[in-house]
Amino acid sequence: MKLTRYLPVLAMGLLTLGGCANTDTYSGDVYSGNQAKTGQSVTYGTIVSVRPVQIQGGDQNSGVLGGLGGALLGGLLGNQIGGGSGQTIATAAGAIGGSVAGKKVEDTANKTDAWELEIRRDSGDSVIVVQKADRNWQAGQRVRLIGSGSNLSVAPN
Repeated sequence: MKLTRYLPVLAMGLLTLGGCANTDTYSGDVYSGNQAKTGQSVTYGTIVSVRPVQIQGGDQNSGVLGGLGGALLGGLLGNQIGGGSGQTIATAAGAIGGSVAGKKVEDTANKTDAWELEIRRDSGDSVIVVQKADRNWQAGQRVRLIGSGSNLSVAPN
């Protein structure tokens, strides 16, 4: 039984897992479970500048799934080439190339378009907040800042 008939199933599985990344957590409209039913500080301000940026999701293990999946697929494809020691070399080369390509695909899939918002609070100080680009913000727009410290989101006023 050839392993090549399982390649489409493996590829679809990896693509499906890649699509599972939840980028809504970067939105100003989404609260985490520990924020529900807790008091949040509210301050007001005016957007001074808006700059498009990207948020790279993931952690220190980012790219592992894509790298391993790519190595597996690349190795299986490389194994179909030649015979003997040539086949072994092709399998190794396919696994290495697939790993590099799979990591790049996963890293690209984990990027989220976002806005870097510079906001001048009514108190006179300024703050920068980066959140998902799910709303059109404009310089001069009045906003509410919800939360404090490292847990701050921007909402329309």
